[in-house]
Amino acid sequence: MAKAASKNAKVKDLKASAEAKNWTKVIRAVRSPKTGAYTFKEAIVHKDKVKEFLAK
Repeated sequence: MAKAASKNAKVKDLKASAEAKNWTKVIRAVRSPKTGAYTFKEAIVHKDKVKEFLAK
C-alpha cells in the first residue's frame, strides 16, 4: 500500500510550479568579431527581464 502524500507537500508543489512558470529560457545569437561566426548565449531569465537580456 502506497503512502499518501501530505496536504502540505501538495501545496508546496503547487507553489513551486506556479513560480517556475515565471522563468523563460532565452537564446541570443552573438557574432564573433574575429571570425564572423555566430555563437549562442543561453540564459534562464525572469519573464519580466527578457527584453533587458536581449537588449545587451
